[in-house]
Amino acid sequence: MEEKEQDEKIKEMGQLTLKENIQRHKIHLLTIIGEVEGHECLASNLKSTKYEHVLPQLAALEDDKSMDGMLILINTVGGDVEAGLAIAEMIASMSIPTVSLVLGGSHSIGVPLAVSADYSFIVPTATMMIHPVRMNGTVIGVRQSYDYFKKIQDRITGFITSHSEIDEERLLELMMDTKTLTRDVGSILVGQEAVREGLIDETGGIREALSHLHMMIENKK
Repeated sequence: MEEKEQDEKIKEMGQLTLKENIQRHKIHLLTIIGEVEGHECLASNLKSTKYEHVLPQLAALEDDKSMDGMLILINTVGGDVEAGLAIAEMIASMSIPTVSLVLGGSHSIGVPLAVSADYSFIVPTATMMIHPVRMNGTVIGVRQSYDYFKKIQDRITGFITSHSEIDEERLLELMMDTKTLTRDVGSILVGQEAVREGLIDETGGIREALSHLHMMIENKK
């Protein structure tokens, strides 16, 4: 019965509880996959992480005193800015130890999500794409629109710099770079480059991420 419930949890939300470890720590596994979906539903053929699923789950996790830590697996192309920031803020404010692991990529709003954990890892081949805020649809070309864009950008920049070792000046340089992306602005950092820039704490895979999380849990106890 418990195994069936676990399978359903993975199928529906990409989440499960890891508890078969030697330390007997109870760890929640959260996956952020595909595109972060906001107030509008994405096409059914697209992989997505729905923030209306993730936020209640995080609240329940914070309320569960038996949970020892959380591991976040990230492979996302980005998505809705408000939804992504909401998830990132929730992760950053949790009282249990949290570790993130970037697999494949953590692009756009995926950058704040990756740095929101207490400690972050990236596999050597994974990428992080940093670029300015983009908007879809009609944008009215008035001063208020530009001010609004800047406020959103400042929120993202402020969150990233306050949860990583990169400084604001360098982050903006990477965002506004015109040499990396064809007909676009921004930068792509691969594995160790993200660590050197101070965005991510360390390169490593699932073994290193889980080992570090267990250590953090033990230190907290």
